[in-house]
Amino acid sequence: MADPAHAGTAGAVRAGGGAGAKRAGDIAAGCAGCLLLGVMLPLVGLAVWLDLGWPILHRQVRVGQGGRRFTMIKFRTMRAGAERGGPQWARADDPRASRLGRLLRRSHLDELPQFWNVLKGDMSLVGPRPERPEFVERLAARLPGYRRRLAVRPGLTGWAQVHYRYDASVQDAAEKLHHDLYYIAHRSLLLDLRIAARTVRQVLKLNGR
Repeated sequence: MADPAHAGTAGAVRAGGGAGAKRAGDIAAGCAGCLLLGVMLPLVGLAVWLDLGWPILHRQVRVGQGGRRFTMIKFRTMRAGAERGGPQWARADDPRASRLGRLLRRSHLDELPQFWNVLKGDMSLVGPRPERPEFVERLAARLPGYRRRLAVRPGLTGWAQVHYRYDASVQDAAEKLHHDLYYIAHRSLLLDLRIAARTVRQVLKLNGR
């Protein structure tokens, strides 16, 4: 695998027909995902409501393409007051999550509402994971090239997500940055399909964080 730290910026700004095809694929995936969300919403929503109360959806500001902020939505997995001390990285077997929340995370069902973000154009099906503004500022100050992740739409899944554990530190973020820059420099329909296929395998194995 080529060293992503030396990937040229040309790959980060590719556009044209490839971008149009990718967006068409995102719209198709977003529609399919929203249909699945409609089917699952009554069941998962009721379970979350019984476990954690209202609201059943968690809204969180993330940083998207070009630094534009958007509101990402997920099924709620954490108890009230989980971030009283300020923004925190989520981690494997996060003690702030309820038992149901951990199941939703392992199955990735908590991320189903993000297909709405994909359909709207906030996110792509495949791309670097969108980060919170507080962490973007912190990581950009410590990791050279970190803002290059913002050259493309963030993704529901991505090269870094399927190759590395959930980041819970600056060191983890640095490792994932290498994978993200590799994806940006080499992105293609074939690579997106490989990532999507690997994501499906992980979902079926309940390999969520």
